[in-house]
Amino acid sequence: MADPKGFLTTPRQEWPRRPVAERVRDWNEVYVPGALLPLVSGQADRCMDCGVPFCHDACPLGNLIPEWNDLVSREDWRAAAERLHATNNFPEFTGRLCPAPCEAGCVLAINQPAVTIKNVECAIADRAWEEGLAPPAPPDRLSGRTVAVIGSGPTGLAAAQQLTRAGHTVAVYERDDRIGGLMRYGIPEFKMEKHHLDRRVAQMRAEGTRFRTSTTVGRDVEAAELRARYDAVVIATGATAWRELAVPGRELAGVHQAMEYLPLANRVREGDLESSPLSAAGRHVVIVGGGDTGADCLGTAVREGAASVTQLDIYGRPDDERDEDAEPWPTYPKLYRLSAAHEEARDLRTAPAADADARLFAASTLRLTGDADGRVRSLHLVEVDAGRRSVPGSERTLPADLVLLALGFSGPGRGDGLIDQLGLELEPRGTIARDADFATNVPGVFAAGDAARGQSLIVWAIAEGRAVAAAVDRHLTGGTTLLPAPISPYDRPMTA
Repeated sequence: MADPKGFLTTPRQEWPRRPVAERVRDWNEVYVPGALLPLVSGQADRCMDCGVPFCHDACPLGNLIPEWNDLVSREDWRAAAERLHATNNFPEFTGRLCPAPCEAGCVLAINQPAVTIKNVECAIADRAWEEGLAPPAPPDRLSGRTVAVIGSGPTGLAAAQQLTRAGHTVAVYERDDRIGGLMRYGIPEFKMEKHHLDRRVAQMRAEGTRFRTSTTVGRDVEAAELRARYDAVVIATGATAWRELAVPGRELAGVHQAMEYLPLANRVREGDLESSPLSAAGRHVVIVGGGDTGADCLGTAVREGAASVTQLDIYGRPDDERDEDAEPWPTYPKLYRLSAAHEEARDLRTAPAADADARLFAASTLRLTGDADGRVRSLHLVEVDAGRRSVPGSERTLPADLVLLALGFSGPGRGDGLIDQLGLELEPRGTIARDADFATNVPGVFAAGDAARGQSLIVWAIAEGRAVAAAVDRHLTGGTTLLPAPISPYDRPMTA
């Protein structure tokens, strides 16, 4: 604990965002470049080095947060990077994309603003790359065993890196033309610039991981053939079966899933397209769904030049402060949070009908109506109470030329044939069934990440990748492994 009084003398300061008027004109990350490092040493001083650090349990990775806070406070960046990477393969991803359940579990957060753990994490990761403190770590010798990892999202990449470093020969199969899964084509550039991802992929290549892009297992390669070719297979395809909006008018042109819309915008940034065929430019956009994916659509539509953007959330507006009875510390509370996209929408007044930023809370879609050509033109909604019952007399209509559905995902998709070809058993909710060792009903086939757990956070995805790697290593070596397993398949976030 570098400064025993740091939490008393230093206020919380977060990485400042660039002015709204500036950042909506480009696709760069929203934060002020270079403004984080001057802050983090003082912010790390606020860590109390608690006797029982609940931030460890709040994060499924078990990050050694007080240790690297202390090292950052002392500006020992090499040691801080070593402690950070000891539990997290990709801290520059989580430092930008994770909602930071660790901060909700910070002991200081009982009665003060939490330590800026996420910002400190990001600063360590970026400094590690700048100073060459994250070199490739190839194995000393190869085991002679081979593993196929299907899917290159955070779970698949974490599993592949851990197994490669353990000495196994690993090939990652990705159906898209580039590695990264949702981090590549789902997360907008303004949340995480893709050079961070490219840098990690290059590191993994240098360590020996092989990548097979534009290859859909089950279609381009038979699943049984792949299983026969490798000693073990890890399924980390994510939860790609999106939830639908069952209302009249869903069939109208101009109504699309968020994951049809966001990848096209990202492909424009990659240089594959001159402009998106689903661009929001000049359109009245309504986003159905109040989560992070909806916010990603919001920020993207603003940058594309939408005429208006409104986001509908079926839940009521959350409180500004934690409800200690319903969501006591150290659980992650549902609070009113202003993301960068919502801040932009608020300042630019993209949704004149909204009460705050671009969101209409407690709003449920009744129907969509269109014009004579079958294109959507309006969305009809109604206010609902806490039990999702319609409030009489609250129906209203929004102009809508583009409706984006961001309602979450129910499990892995079935269209590629992978699940059926292998004969994998599924849970009642549609996810892949597995045992305590991440093993499916098919010998040698393991499942991890959102495909088996269900839709979750990036920290849980990486923790699943690390844990399934340990299970596969035990399977390949006859029961022993030195790889860490931060979670079991049955672990869940802390709740009241």
